[in-house]
Amino acid sequence: MSVKVNPNVELSHPLSPLSEVEIEKAVQIVKEQQQLSEHVRFMSVMLHEPKKSEVLNYKPGNTVDRQVFLVILDDKELKTFEAIVNLTSEKVDSYEHIPGVQPNVALEEFEQCEELVKSHPDFIAALQKRGIDNPDLIMVDPWSAGNFGVQEHEGKRLLRAICWQKQSLEDNGYAYPLTGIVTYVDLNKMEVYKVEDHGVRPIPTTSGNYHPEVDESIVFRNDLKPLEIIQPEGPSFTIEGNLIKWQKWSFRYGFTPREGLVLYTINYHDKGKDRPVLYRAALSEMVVPYGEPTFSHNTQNAFDAGEYGMGQLANSLELGCDCLGEIQYFDGVVADVKGNARTIKNAICLHEEDYGIGWKHTDWRTGHVEVRRSRRLVISFFCTVGNYDYGFYWSFYQDGTIEAEVKLTGILSTGTCEDGIQTKYGSEISPGLNASHHQHFFNFRLDTMLDGENNSVVETETVSETLGEHNPNANGFYPLSRIFKTEKEALRNLDLKTQRTWKIINKNSLNRVNQPVGYKILPGENCFPFAHEEASVMKRAGFLKHHLHVTQFDENEKYATGMYPNQHAGGDGLPKYVEKNRSIDDEDIVVWYTMGHHHIPRPEDWPVMPTAYINFQLKPVGFFDRNPAIDVPRPDKKCHTTSSCHIQ
Repeated sequence: MSVKVNPNVELSHPLSPLSEVEIEKAVQIVKEQQQLSEHVRFMSVMLHEPKKSEVLNYKPGNTVDRQVFLVILDDKELKTFEAIVNLTSEKVDSYEHIPGVQPNVALEEFEQCEELVKSHPDFIAALQKRGIDNPDLIMVDPWSAGNFGVQEHEGKRLLRAICWQKQSLEDNGYAYPLTGIVTYVDLNKMEVYKVEDHGVRPIPTTSGNYHPEVDESIVFRNDLKPLEIIQPEGPSFTIEGNLIKWQKWSFRYGFTPREGLVLYTINYHDKGKDRPVLYRAALSEMVVPYGEPTFSHNTQNAFDAGEYGMGQLANSLELGCDCLGEIQYFDGVVADVKGNARTIKNAICLHEEDYGIGWKHTDWRTGHVEVRRSRRLVISFFCTVGNYDYGFYWSFYQDGTIEAEVKLTGILSTGTCEDGIQTKYGSEISPGLNASHHQHFFNFRLDTMLDGENNSVVETETVSETLGEHNPNANGFYPLSRIFKTEKEALRNLDLKTQRTWKIINKNSLNRVNQPVGYKILPGENCFPFAHEEASVMKRAGFLKHHLHVTQFDENEKYATGMYPNQHAGGDGLPKYVEKNRSIDDEDIVVWYTMGHHHIPRPEDWPVMPTAYINFQLKPVGFFDRNPAIDVPRPDKKCHTTSSCHIQ
């Protein structure tokens, strides 16, 4: 069931997502006023966010210029331009050539790339060497060519395409890799640049289908009873434009073609007022380094947000499949390369979930029991980047906790076993089918605002007490803390040995025990990259060297790999930002957290991966005077089935 949005509210907040009308109006304005030719492509069209001060001081009825930021590629001149279009004045506020960069790959270019490859005579000849006469059953995955110092690639906007052979239109082609063929496509000229044939390799013969209409061996289980989420009085959240309110939380949502879901002005109502926690939170970048050095895989390093765009690849979600219960969907609006608005229906899902025990205590002396159920509000989106599918979930808990979680599923990128022998750099997941070892790194940008714009970050490590009379049983330990003063001091990594943690605080806001209010980063799974520092991926994604960065706020520093990571040689983004070594103590700061999933593939990951989960939490530490969920009402003990309740 979907939830109705209240239409009798102001919808035009400065942070409201762009509408179809606004996107097409901005495109029309820049086309006319800059006299753009038919050779331009609109690589990105998104809201140009107003200054933070304008947003925080905004009152309904105020006039704030509505601006749109566009990245425009001129195929003929081979130049990239950035434009800011003012919808309020209907003028182009700025139009600037950005030299030496390659913009992201557009969705339409993926589709064009596949058709170009499949129709090229050199590619067809490579297929015929393998006894393949029908290119219609060939599946082509375009990957950014990256940057490996190849001089002939300089100035070209390239995709590196690898391919597989389907046995039928509905087949899972990833079961049959054509590992020896690599094709480069020049996206500016929209033509095949080069076809490489590294020799015929044996193609696996075992099917990898995953739905019963194609694979008769898949028989559904028949012993599952229905599990229904019932909210007879509807959900507990309300929606006003892009403002969401739930329990004591309030925040606004946005949507960009690069980041996908963006959250703004996150507040928790406490002590009779809305207390700010975060100004802006979003995925900044995700990088997938592959660990196989063979020719077919050693350039596979996906920068999924910066090279392709998580928002433009978002799924249209379906009730009962992607989300359960009383659901509110929001559309995502992006632009195609022609500048036409494209609406992704139901791109964002909002719903409530029961989350087990919130808190409980049994007084064994009196027999008195108090227990509360935990409930969370979840806002999410899912996107498909080639073979992989990623879900991004932000959860808000009644005890003041915020959680960011990524769900990884989809299909592994596959190849053949080299010369029929299993490589040590991958796993044989099906007879003759190799899946390379790889990692997934996610960087989140958190523009913090705990009780105000000026915040600091504290690092705490636990140490054992020294031996002596003051520690007679040798069991003492205690935490030691320090505040980061500059950006370079805050280049830090996790350390299990010292239980190292990082806490965001506001020195100017004290709790009732006279300590600065705070929120700490509570890590989930994490890892380090295994690529050497000399590797291209480490030069281009230098942020991978550290789990934590803290920078002084700059509205132009939004992405961990910089504005244009596609085919960039490296050094941009967070490594460049922190070189300024600005003050981050009692300043308007941004906290960047990187988490990594280390994936050694297994047979159980084939043909479709069971979902892997990776997360981190922002947990209040002294932000509240006591457990903020103490006032959650007692649970309804009724059983919602026709049969009797069975309690074990």
